[in-house]
Formats: sequence, structure tokens, C-alpha cells
Amino acid sequence: MINLNDGYADVLSKISSSSATPGGGSVAALTLAHAHALGMMVSRLTLGKEKWLEGQDFARKVIESSTEGIKRALSLADEDASAFDAVIDSYNLPRDNDSQKSIRAEAIVSSTINAALVPLEIMRASSEFLQSIIGLSKTGNAYALTDLLASSELAHASSRIASYNVRINLDSLDDTDEKKNISQEMETLQNASVTSYSTIESTILERLKWD
Repeated sequence: MINLNDGYADVLSKISSSSATPGGGSVAALTLAHAHALGMMVSRLTLGKEKWLEGQDFARKVIESSTEGIKRALSLADEDASAFDAVIDSYNLPRDNDSQKSIRAEAIVSSTINAALVPLEIMRASSEFLQSIIGLSKTGNAYALTDLLASSELAHASSRIASYNVRINLDSLDDTDEKKNISQEMETLQNASVTSYSTIESTILERLKWD
């Protein structure tokens, strides 16, 4: 019998502690990992089934990409926590003289930019995953469509959660070309996520014959 509490309790304990990390960005990455896992499950339930012959290639591609996608998502969860810890560390640098103040100010800007770039990468990964399951939503095992819909919901949520972390870090930065570029990519990824998710949702609901 599978014990789904194995490992989960420790992760949830760390998230629920008074420490700021792991926080929302890490949760966004872990949410994406779950989306990948469900997508792979639906793919494996599609493979080798003559009834779902049309979905075989899509299923194989999802399994291949999501195998690496899970590793990437888990790595991003750690990276996000480390990035925020670096921001806190930069604020704690000494500022007893002008030289120290300058070093501290540069460290704050650099670490804050990185703290925005990591969740932006989570958004990229979420967008890529949603794109990867569009074909499966049209041709995958019909008996597992709600699982694929759940997968797309998780990936979409992952992108939205990550966007909050991008924005909160950008808010503390002065206006620069780099800030503008990050903000523009964030908006582009948000729109792409919404478009892909809406396509998957409408496709699955139509296949389920749900109004």
C-alpha cells in the first residue's frame, strides 16, 4: 500500500514554519511538479491502448519532456528559496560607511533581480508544460481526462503564483531596462498560460460533454 504521507509531511512542515523560505515561489515550482506527474500518468494510461492510437505520439513526448520537467521543477523550488535567502542576506550586510553602503546597495539590487528571475523561469516552465499537453487533451485516454484537466489547472496556478513573486520583487527595484524586460516577459508568459489553459479546458470539457 502506498503511503502518500511519505515525504509530504516534512515538506509541508518546512513551508508552514515561521521561516520565509520555502515560500510561494517554491510552492509554485512544487505545484508544477505535480502537474507534470499527472500529465505523465495520463500519458502512460494512453500508451499501448489501441483505442487511443491517435494519442500515442503525444503521450510519448509528454513522458519524455515531463521526466526532465519534474527534475527542473524540483530544482527551481530549491533555487527560489535560495534566491530569497540571498535577498535577506544582502539586507543584513553592514552599512557603517559609504563603501559598505555601496556594496550593500549593489547586493540588494543584484539579489532582488535574481529573486525575480527564478519565478520567471517557473513561469516559462509552466507555459512549456501547458503547451506540451494540448495534443494529449485532444487524443489522450478519455477515462483520465479529469486528471489531465487537474494537471492543467495546477500548471496554470503555478504560473500565476510565480508571477506574484516576480512582481513583488520588481516592485522594489528602480525603473531600468532590465526591470522592463522582465515585466514584459512576465506578461507574455501570463497570456500564453491563459491561452493554453483555456484551450485545454475547452477541449476536455467538450470531450466529457460537460456544459
